[in-house]
Amino acid sequence: MKSPIEGLRKEFENRVKLGAMSMLAVNDNMGFNELKALLEVTDGNLSSHLHGLEKAGFIRVSKTFAGRKPQTTYAMTSKGREAFESHLAALEALIRQLK
Repeated sequence: MKSPIEGLRKEFENRVKLGAMSMLAVNDNMGFNELKALLEVTDGNLSSHLHGLEKAGFIRVSKTFAGRKPQTTYAMTSKGREAFESHLAALEALIRQLK
């Protein structure tokens, strides 16, 4: 018998990573400060979670300057979108199985 949690992705177990991926799924890109404010986390906490998503190839980081001020934005990669949609499908299947 197939485990009801088999399709869930470990990379999305944390609420910060799940929240960031959810926001990036519906926005082309988002800035660091925007993500930080919406997720209500510290710079270091967000940075470490985003680094993990980047390392997994799920998000892309762009660093630019607006005048002299650095701007960091994040976007979901196609690999990240595929993994996230697979994770959501597994969650939906789990919920349907438990009804």
